[in-house]
Amino acid sequence: MDIIRILVVAVLAAIVVSLGNALYHLSKGDSSAKLVRALTVRIVLSLLLFLLLMAAWWTGLLKPNGFQH
Repeated sequence: MDIIRILVVAVLAAIVVSLGNALYHLSKGDSSAKLVRALTVRIVLSLLLFLLLMAAWWTGLLKPNGFQH
């Protein structure tokens, strides 16, 4: 289960880096192609993270905690 946590954290970090890259290109204002590419990478990484979490849940590597009463 530790490998799943490492993968989730790595993908989340890559999403944040991609957003930072898009913000940099947005504030620079000269290249809209690089901005679109950075946002496309973020969308692909978000979908990858969602699929990774669903696959890990389906295989039993991740289990929901639920509410603790």
